[in-house]
Amino acid sequence: MKMFLISDNVDTETGMRLTGVEGVVVHERDELYQALQKALSNKEIGIILLTEKLGKEFPDILEDVRLNHRIPLLIEIPDRHGTGRKPDFITSFVNESIGLKL
Repeated sequence: MKMFLISDNVDTETGMRLTGVEGVVVHERDELYQALQKALSNKEIGIILLTEKLGKEFPDILEDVRLNHRIPLLIEIPDRHGTGRKPDFITSFVNESIGLKL
């Protein structure tokens, strides 16, 4: 299975391309939708990587894909500007999920 990147900036796309992951750069809602449809139609793609910015801007499109498709797996990744998450987001997530304080 292959990975495919949908990014909002050229730097992330270039970096991933150097590792052998192909992808596209999108900025508009329609571009994201078309890129997702193209990736979903390619049965060789098992993982779609998306920059976090796209996930925050267009959550409804991603939610639809997550609810209606088992494969590919959608993973949001930080871009060169870093992540928008708190530094201890993993610990906070575990604490909220299991109800224990670590």
